[in-house]
This record gives sequence, structure tokens and C-alpha cells, in this order.
Amino acid sequence: MKIVVLDGYTLNPGDLSWEKFSEIGDLQVYDRTAPEEILERTTDANIVLTNKTVLTAEDIAAMNKVEYIGVLATGVNVVDLEYTKTTGITVTNVPGYSGSSSAQMVFALILELTNRVGHHSQTVTDGKWSESKDFCYWDYPLVELEGINLGIVGYGGIGKAVARIGLAFGMNILIYNRSVPPDLPEGITYSDLENLIKSSDIISLHCPLTPQTKGMINKDSLAQMKKTAYLINTSRGPLIVENDLADALNEGRIAGAAMDVLEKEPPEKSCPLLTAENCYITPHFAWATLASRERLMSIAVENIKSYLAGKPQNVVPRK
Repeated sequence: MKIVVLDGYTLNPGDLSWEKFSEIGDLQVYDRTAPEEILERTTDANIVLTNKTVLTAEDIAAMNKVEYIGVLATGVNVVDLEYTKTTGITVTNVPGYSGSSSAQMVFALILELTNRVGHHSQTVTDGKWSESKDFCYWDYPLVELEGINLGIVGYGGIGKAVARIGLAFGMNILIYNRSVPPDLPEGITYSDLENLIKSSDIISLHCPLTPQTKGMINKDSLAQMKKTAYLINTSRGPLIVENDLADALNEGRIAGAAMDVLEKEPPEKSCPLLTAENCYITPHFAWATLASRERLMSIAVENIKSYLAGKPQNVVPRK
């Protein structure tokens, strides 16, 4: 049984161990794999694991022995599922591993927008406090979270974790989901999307990328937001039309935005959000705490073991 990991560095830059995978079969780990290297590296692999290395129908067809493809992430758009469903190849993913870490990141971004900790710390380092005539100062409005409206678009595992933290801050929680969840906790209200966008002081996106959600945040939806509102995206970059958001920020039509994902990653220097006003961007690492990556690796191992035992888990539904 040969197992090939095509892009192991993202999951394990050196602080974790691949030992559990080695116990299953003959393991070969590559830090990164370019498209032209896929054929050589997978031709005799039985199990192929990928994080962001794209596997096209042509790539998969050239894998002579592959029977299982494991995505070391939740999103599975890197694998041609239309092709795998015709071949009997099992594809799995790793859902639910990063909920706590991602929710934590949402509030790191919210608190940066509302308290400007990094900005004010830098002004102190630059000498502004030493030169101040007063014992304190601030040069951005400081926003208290208690009592304001947090709109959560998508009420899956991460959305629920964000809601729980929001309740702890005393926020009023509005949620929108494709289906109405039963028995919502006290303090959480279901809303249609239009009302959520209009009523929220902070909007946090937690929905999958589908034809219906692609570009859902655009000039029309941004025009409905409060001028004082903030937008958070730790979900999928293409949920937002980046030019429209950049225009809204630069024209002061919303107060700010913070995101851990972009439409293209890594971004090109021409990405309009890189220079937009009041826009914070982090490099898609909300999922990447050590604890989160340990869970991911553990679930990925169990996925393989379950498959080999004839009881596959976390199988990606074939479209």
C-alpha cells in the first residue's frame, strides 16, 4: 500500500509527525508538488493525499493504481469529482476540525477592527504616546461589542461557534442559513438575508462556495449595509466581489472589513483589497493552530483506516 502526500508542508511544516500514516503503508511525503510533477509522483500510488494541489480528470486518469484520494482540508474543489464518480475512486475530506480555531480568528479580526490594538500599539512604538500631552489617546472610534448586532451567514459548526462567543460578549445574534435551524438558543434570531445585511453591525460569512453564494457580497448587498458596519470573511474568498468591496471601503460606505481568505491565493499585487481603506487581511491561517492541525491529521488517518476496513467515513458525496 503506497501513500503519497502531494503538499504536506501546509499541514505539517515540521511540528507534527507523519508516523501514523507510515504505520498504514509505504509513505512518501512531498512538501509541494507542481502540476507537471503529479504524474511522476502518483503513478503507482494507491492512496493520494492533497491539500491544495489540484487533481484534474487527466491527472487522476494517469494514476494507475489509485483507489482513494484524501483531501487534507474541508473544501474539495481541488478534486474533479465528476471524474472520480465514474471510476469508483473514493474521495474523503476532513470536516469539522477547525471550528474552534476559526471562530477564535473571527473574533481576533473583530477585535482588531473595533479596538485597533495593532494600530495603537504601533503608534506607541512610533513615539506618539511619549509625545502625548494626555495620559491616553485614540485616533479611531472604539466600539463596544455588548448590545450590537452580529449577523452570521451560515450556521454550520463554525457559525455556531462564532454565535456562542458572540453571546458571551453580550451581542445580539442574527443568523441566516439555507434551512431554518430548530430550537435556536436564547439570544439567537433567525433572519432572512436581506434583513440580516441591513440590521447587522458586524457581518461574518460562514457559508460554502456554491454557484448561489459566489459573489453574494457585491455592490448591491454592500449598499444595504450600515455605514458603521464591519464585514468579516474567514470562509471562502469568492463569496465577495473584491472590486465592489474595495470601492465601498475607499468611499467610506462601510466602516471596515477583515478577512482571512481572498479570491486568489496567494494574491496578486493588483488585488484591490490590498490597498483598500480600513481593510485587514491575514494569509488564510484561521485553521492553522497546532491543535487544529493535530485534529486534521488524526481525522485523516482515521479516514484511511476506516476505508481500508471497508467502512469509509467522511466520503465526499458524488455529484
